[in-house]
Amino acid sequence: MVSGPGGPPPDIKDVREAARPLIRLALAEDFGERGDVTSLATIPVGATSTAILVSRQPGVLAGLDIARDVVASVDPGVAFEALAADGEALTVGRLVARWQGSSRSLLAAERTALNFLQRLSGVATQTRQFVLALRGTGVRVLDTRKTTPGWRLLEKYAVAMGGGANHRLGLFDLILIKDNHELAAGGIGSAVIRALAGRPAGVGVEVEVRTLADVTEALVHPIDGLLFDNMTPEVIDAAVYLVRQSRLEPGRLRPFIEVSGGITLATINSHARPGVDFISVGALTHSAPSLDLALDFEEGEPS
Repeated sequence: MVSGPGGPPPDIKDVREAARPLIRLALAEDFGERGDVTSLATIPVGATSTAILVSRQPGVLAGLDIARDVVASVDPGVAFEALAADGEALTVGRLVARWQGSSRSLLAAERTALNFLQRLSGVATQTRQFVLALRGTGVRVLDTRKTTPGWRLLEKYAVAMGGGANHRLGLFDLILIKDNHELAAGGIGSAVIRALAGRPAGVGVEVEVRTLADVTEALVHPIDGLLFDNMTPEVIDAAVYLVRQSRLEPGRLRPFIEVSGGITLATINSHARPGVDFISVGALTHSAPSLDLALDFEEGEPS
């Protein structure tokens, strides 16, 4: 079986491992050489507090374990209690987690932990909106490679927590022939022939097409998928018809169909035409606003 979109989401263990160097970098840029000078100057040594993570707006949680790892990186002695789980829909005022330990440590870790959690929860929340817009169509929403450098595994995990599916993780796990590949290779046919001959075992071949003539040319070859790029709903219907009418060799599966190109929350449903399997949306990751989450200390003087 060849690789393609919609496979299993990243494992949280792999995501946490990928986050470790990012956590170290984020804390280093925040601490500098002096550390948290405000907390060091104002909080007594040995003071302890309880901090509650709370949602200030509706959304979908993603990245709680990474926020936990941030605090543990600052001070492994801080106790943690999860009150919600990744993928859970949050309401305003929902308690998400509780930390108890050194007041200085909690304050030093607060912003970095929130930066990770708010960003990933924002991606999950935006993804959930697109998923809901496709409800009842049978079409799955895909992410893209338009991710924050270094954050790809984290953001693709957040997409999965929002109910979306992951496209290829990188250039290594699916051959996707796009317009520039076609131009450099001398056309769709030439690019596909080379790809089919030289692909690694188990790696699928998907071809981006923009016209009905492109679809016809690509279907000559035993490709695994078609990416309909910037097609109107009417042209998508015509292109799907060509795929359905194409004569395939015995035993050959019809290629999956992906739609992409400027898809918004307002237009995604109109592009979910019968026969389409996936719609990919770069905005899931490159334009997701952060979710408003806060770390509030419980009232009262630190002990």
